[in-house]
Amino acid sequence: MEKFPHLFQPLDLGFTQLKNRVVMGSMHTGLEDRFYQYPKLAAYFGERAKGGVGLMITGGISPNRQGWLLPFGGSMNSPTDALNHRLVTRAVHKHGGKILMQILHAGRYGYQPLVVSSSPIKSPISVFKPREMSERNILSTIQDYANCARIAKLAGYDGVEIMGSEGYLINQFLSRHVNQRTDRWGGDIENRMRFAVEIVKAIRAKVGEKFIICFRLSLIDFVHNGNTMSEVIQVAKALESAGITLLNTGIGWHEARVPTIVTSVPRAAFVDVTAAVRQHIQVPIIASNRINMPDVAEEVLASGKADMVQMARPLLADPEWVNKAATNRVDEINTCIACNQACLDHSFANKRASCLVNPQACYETELLYVKAKKPRRIAVVGGGVAGMSAATVAASRGHQVTLFEAQDDIGGQFNLAKVVPGKEEFHETIRYFKKMIHKTGVDLRLNTQVSREQLEREGYDDVIVATGVVPRPLKLEGSELPQVLSYAEVLRGAAVGSRVAVIGAGGIGFDVSEFLLRHPETPQPQPLADWQQEWGVDSQANYDSEGGLVRPQLHPPYRQIYLLQRKTTSVGAGLGKTSGWVHRAAVKKGGVKMMRGVSYDRVSSEGLWITVDGQQQLLRVDTIVVCAGQESVRALYPTDDIVTRAKYHIIGGAKLAAELDAKRAIRDGAELAALL
Repeated sequence: MEKFPHLFQPLDLGFTQLKNRVVMGSMHTGLEDRFYQYPKLAAYFGERAKGGVGLMITGGISPNRQGWLLPFGGSMNSPTDALNHRLVTRAVHKHGGKILMQILHAGRYGYQPLVVSSSPIKSPISVFKPREMSERNILSTIQDYANCARIAKLAGYDGVEIMGSEGYLINQFLSRHVNQRTDRWGGDIENRMRFAVEIVKAIRAKVGEKFIICFRLSLIDFVHNGNTMSEVIQVAKALESAGITLLNTGIGWHEARVPTIVTSVPRAAFVDVTAAVRQHIQVPIIASNRINMPDVAEEVLASGKADMVQMARPLLADPEWVNKAATNRVDEINTCIACNQACLDHSFANKRASCLVNPQACYETELLYVKAKKPRRIAVVGGGVAGMSAATVAASRGHQVTLFEAQDDIGGQFNLAKVVPGKEEFHETIRYFKKMIHKTGVDLRLNTQVSREQLEREGYDDVIVATGVVPRPLKLEGSELPQVLSYAEVLRGAAVGSRVAVIGAGGIGFDVSEFLLRHPETPQPQPLADWQQEWGVDSQANYDSEGGLVRPQLHPPYRQIYLLQRKTTSVGAGLGKTSGWVHRAAVKKGGVKMMRGVSYDRVSSEGLWITVDGQQQLLRVDTIVVCAGQESVRALYPTDDIVTRAKYHIIGGAKLAAELDAKRAIRDGAELAALL
C-alpha cells in the first residue's frame, strides 16, 4: 500500500466509507438476464470483492420492459426481483466490499421491438426504430427508475448507478444528436437535462439520504451534435444539486467512430476531461477507460484528476488485482490487454462474457483449479499461450510440470503480436506468464527441441502437445522468390519494400498492414497527442467543439499497401465485433487499397499477377507478404497405431489451425490442466 498511497486511501462519503479508491465498473456479463444464473453472478462478484475491490457496479438492469437491452432482459420492477439479487449483495458484503446496481434503460439501443427514445430516430446498432416518448411515458419512466432503486435497496445494494452515458436513453435526452424535441424535454441544455435531473430527484426521494446514487455521465460524446464541455459541466452541477453521491465518467457513444477502450487507445487517455469537470463539483468523481495497472491508477489520483479510478475489464482479467497491488505483487497481475475478444465481443453477440487472458472469469463455479489428489509428471511441449496456460494451471494444482520450448523465449505468436502498433499490451501477458511459470515451479527448458522418444524415456504421465502453428506457405508460381515473405518473417524484422501486397485479409493481414504503415522510427506506444490527431479528438480538456470532435490530422503512410482476399465479402468482415471497425478505419486512414474477389496467378520480378472480375492485372510491388492462414505443428501427437506410455493431449493451434485464436488456446490449456 505504501507504493500506491492514493489508491488505497479510504473515501468517506459521509454516511458510509469506501475502503479504497478502486471501482469495478459496470460490464454486462450475460449472467444478469436469467434468474437461474444468479449463483454464478454472485460467485463472480464475490471473487472480486475477496480480491479487495472497494466498490463494484453490476451490469445494466432495466427499470421497465421498454428499457430492456434484450428481450426479457434483466430488470428490477417487482419486489420479487430482489430475491435473486440478494445472492449477489451478500457475496460482496461477506468480503467487506460495497456494490451498486446499475439502472440502464437502453432506449433506441435496445434489441427488441418495444424501444423508445427522446425522438423517433433509429440507431445504427439496432434494427428497431424507437417510438418517441410522450409526456406521460417520460413521467412514468422517471417513476420506474425510482421504483427500481427502491427495490435495489431492498435487495441489499449499497446504492445504484444511473447509466447516463454511452448513448443509452438518458444520453439520448441529453444530446442534440438524438433529442430533437421542442417541448420542455428538448431544446437547450436546461431542457435536455431535465429528464436526468428528475430521475435523480425521484430516486433520492424514494431511497433517502443514506444510499449511494452514482451517475455515469458522458463527459465527451464523440458523435455529431454532441455536447460541449460547458454543457457537460452544467449537467454535472445540476446532478450534484439534485442529490448524487458520486459522478462517474462515461466516454463516447457505442455508435461513435472514435475508439475509446480498444488496446490501441493510450492508457488513461481521457482523464483530462474528468479533471476538467472535477474543478466544478464537490462530489467525488471517478475516472475511467484504459486504466489497467496500479501505477497508472495511482498517477491519476495523485495528480488530482479524479477521486476514484474505475476498471471493468482489468478485474475480469485478474480478480486479485487490488490485493496484488496492495502487497507489492504488481508483476503477478494478469493484465487486461483490452482485446475485447471474450468480454465485449461476447456481450454484443449475446453470449456469456469471459476474458481471453483469464478463462475463469464468469466461470468461477465451473472452471475450478483444485489441488490434485495425486500429483502427476506432466510435459508441456510448446511455450505459446496455450502451453503457458496449461503449464501454469497444472503446476498451481500441484503437478510436476516441465515446459519445453524450441525457441530462446516463450510467448509464441504473442511475440509477433506485441510488435504490431497498438498491441503493446501483449507484452504484459508474456510477463505475467513468465512470473507464473517461476512462481508455480514449472521447469522451463528453452532452446529444447524434444522428441517423442525422449518424452517416453523420461517417463511422463501426460504429454500436452501445444506446438502451435506455422504460416501456411504460398503455393503459387514464383512463390520461392526472395520478395515473398511470411507474416512471421515480416513481424520479426525482415526487410520490406515501399510497395507491398498483403495476401489474406483476416486479423493477421490487418495487423501486418498496420505494422507496415507506421514509420519504423515512430514511437510506440503511440503518444496521446498523435492518437488524438489521428482520430479527430479535441485535445483541449475544456473543449468547445460539439461532441469533442475535430478534423483528423493524418500522417502520410510509410508504404503503399494492397490488402487482398479471395472472398467476395467485405474486407475485414470477420474481425471482432467491437474492435474490427477500428482496424478497418486504421488501414483506410493509411490509404491501404483493399481488394476482394482476388485470384492469385503468379509472382514475377515485376510484382504480383492477379485476376479480379475476370480481368488480369499486375500489382507492381516490391514485397508480397503471405497472411493466408496457418498449419498445425502436431508431429509429436501420436497417431492411432502408435502405442505410448504417456497419455497425450493436444491443445491450441496444434489442435486446430484456424485464424489465430488466443482466446481458445488459453482456455484449451486451462480446461485441460484443470481436469488432469
